[in-house]
Amino acid sequence: MIRTYRFAPAYIQHKWTPPVPEEALQEALWIDLENPSPEVTAQIEALYEVRFPSSQEEAEIEASSRYQVEDDYVRISLRLLELSTSDQNGPQLQEQSLSILWLPNKLITLRKHQTRILADLVRRLKTATPPPRTPHHILLALLEQIVDTDADHVELLSQLIYRLSTEIKNFSDADVQQSIVLRIQALQELIIRLREGLFDIQRVLSLLIRSQNFTEDNRETIRILLKDISSLIDHTNFAFQRLEALQNTLLSLINIDQNRIIKIFTVITVVFMPPTLIASVYGMNFDFMPELHWKYGYLFAWFIIIISSLITLWYFRWRRWL
Repeated sequence: MIRTYRFAPAYIQHKWTPPVPEEALQEALWIDLENPSPEVTAQIEALYEVRFPSSQEEAEIEASSRYQVEDDYVRISLRLLELSTSDQNGPQLQEQSLSILWLPNKLITLRKHQTRILADLVRRLKTATPPPRTPHHILLALLEQIVDTDADHVELLSQLIYRLSTEIKNFSDADVQQSIVLRIQALQELIIRLREGLFDIQRVLSLLIRSQNFTEDNRETIRILLKDISSLIDHTNFAFQRLEALQNTLLSLINIDQNRIIKIFTVITVVFMPPTLIASVYGMNFDFMPELHWKYGYLFAWFIIIISSLITLWYFRWRRWL
């Protein structure tokens, strides 16, 4: 799917299936490629004498791989993250690469799948006043939309962490214990991936602010975005610390519960030690045992067994071990 956009003097959007007329591509201000065929990608590269980032470049984390300045265009690689909570297995973070070619008179984006981020961006640009007339306006709006979406993700993760913290009181069930531990681990992984995406945008913006194509107002917008990203990174650090605190709390509660169980078994063992000793004594097979032929010997043995158990229990109570 190929979408072409133009926002001024009037909003114009077209959806194309290959082949696309070159006139339509030349008139568009923004060309959005969704899972294009190799032939379409080659057509765009040949028409504008550009090159999309390779899969290896998209996977690298160096700033030089994320932001490359060519002779007459800029090549940018970002990661789009979308958090979904509709899955029964818990929140899922969908990730895909976004390649951006920033030309003097055109912006070209390449992605594999549909994304809510670009759909929200189009709705936002349709009603923008004044409408975007240059590629760098669309580029800045795209970066702002990505940062806003990441902010929503951080807020949603904070809500999920709060809900998880209220469920720890039901930790006594073994299945609940395992579920909470696995959910904490999943949320930690989501936060790590979200932080990686924020760092990618931060690197790109740090290099983008040096571009001579931006006015001072545009650079101020970039500075605000950088401050927002720094704030979001701080929030993710705090969320990760909250998860670690919840994990430590849960493990402490599990240890307390296990210690309580071990304590019960220990008390039972100690309470039955004196009766066991008495029963062992009277179970000896010696010829001379004074109580062996005594009429009340059996009752006497039971009496001292019970008394010894009660004395042991009283001692535990007196020492406040029970």
